[in-house]
Amino acid sequence: MAKELKELTKRADNYSQWYNDLVVKADLAEQSAVRGCMVIKPYGYAIWEKMQRELDRMFKETGAQNAYFPLLIPKSFLSREAEHVEGFAKECAVVTHYRLKTNDTHDGVVVDPSAKLEEELIIRPTSETIIWNTYKNWIHSWRDLPLMCNQWCNVMRWEMRTRPFLRTSEFLWQEGHTAHATREEAEAEAQKMLKVYATFAEEWMAVPVMQGVKSETERFAGALDTYTIEAMMQDGKSLQAGTSHFLGQNFAKAFDVTYLTKENKQEYVWATSWGVSTRLIGALIMTHSDDNGLVLPPRLAPLQVVIIPIGKGDQQSQIAEKFQPVIEGLRQKGISVKYDDADNKRPGFKFADYELKGVPVRIVMGGRDLEAGTVEIMRRDTLEKETVSFDGLVERVENLLEDIQSNIFKKAKDFRDAHIYECESYDEFKERVKDGGFFLCHWDGTAETEAKIKEETQATIRCVPFAFEQTPGVDMVTGKPAKHRVLIARSY
Repeated sequence: MAKELKELTKRADNYSQWYNDLVVKADLAEQSAVRGCMVIKPYGYAIWEKMQRELDRMFKETGAQNAYFPLLIPKSFLSREAEHVEGFAKECAVVTHYRLKTNDTHDGVVVDPSAKLEEELIIRPTSETIIWNTYKNWIHSWRDLPLMCNQWCNVMRWEMRTRPFLRTSEFLWQEGHTAHATREEAEAEAQKMLKVYATFAEEWMAVPVMQGVKSETERFAGALDTYTIEAMMQDGKSLQAGTSHFLGQNFAKAFDVTYLTKENKQEYVWATSWGVSTRLIGALIMTHSDDNGLVLPPRLAPLQVVIIPIGKGDQQSQIAEKFQPVIEGLRQKGISVKYDDADNKRPGFKFADYELKGVPVRIVMGGRDLEAGTVEIMRRDTLEKETVSFDGLVERVENLLEDIQSNIFKKAKDFRDAHIYECESYDEFKERVKDGGFFLCHWDGTAETEAKIKEETQATIRCVPFAFEQTPGVDMVTGKPAKHRVLIARSY
């Protein structure tokens, strides 16, 4: 394990390689036999399960219900909404045949040319089309609204350059799709779900986020507005951590989804969609972790406390007996704990392993501790150690976990806030953006200026942020009057 830690690239040397190393060495995921796809290992999937559990609870509190829709979408469905199909056309995986057959030499299989589908099927890149085709049969009158469904599933978007969790051809996510009677209800729903995502990111992931609305160029294909939460990683780049879309009536009109109003008039419904994915695990890693490995917020850590006994002979059984009520007390409070008395690994190996995997609290008791009635506690976020009395250990650990959760959020927020800059000079911006950070700049609102910034600096307009006052100014690129101050950054 010491060797593995030594081989973990330092963030300052190569941040990108540090991330890739950590994903593998911390047992989160690995490359699969399928190009661009990853295997999420049990430890990584346990983090996703915790995310999923809490988000699912939050969604249901808003009135959403879970459902499931087909993986395969008829090609003609994507053709019905022009902007939507254009946005996803280059990323679609297409199913053309429905059968294989043994080859002529009987040592393999080939596609059966006689089994060609009449209409090709698309492996879902997102589900708006198949869901709105279904909603047409579910919505008839105002009594059926609002209709609010969410599904947990996988999607496929063919990617040329992939990175575990951040960008893979297949990934896990949730996608919510809602239908409403009025524009106002739909817009309110899209903004409400953005706040759900922001609350989850900050209170559970301990990741501070900037909320805002995307520019027309950056919005979701087929949406009238896309709302986003943007998080800053330790290298100063932005990561889009979740989006919520106001779709207007585009999909309702494409799939003829109407309802009978109380006044007996047929009207098209108004729509939203919203989603987050396993990209959140990438955000978690890059926001908090260090050169020793993962740093996980206690609320999402698969294992929150590890207890490592160090003793010989009868001491082992005495330590185990002493900790039994502590373990029971922690579990009664919903705290996950492991008592690691495995004798096939040395204590030093265990210490390094649990640090690498980001376990928030480590408790050690040796022979002298047993005699003195003390334990050594180490917190993963600061690596600080403290020798404390065994008495009251359950309450102490419970409070420590909350303190760690708060501390890593504060650390991330202080870092983010220290790297937000106001910038009025384009020359200054071009020089400083290379080092990362969030830049608040005035923008004239044109796609041409937006494209010029992207081409010359590899930075993009992440959003028009809600947190800052929108005062008139002068565009730093063109010198033209600007209505908005936007958040610009390089991004993942």
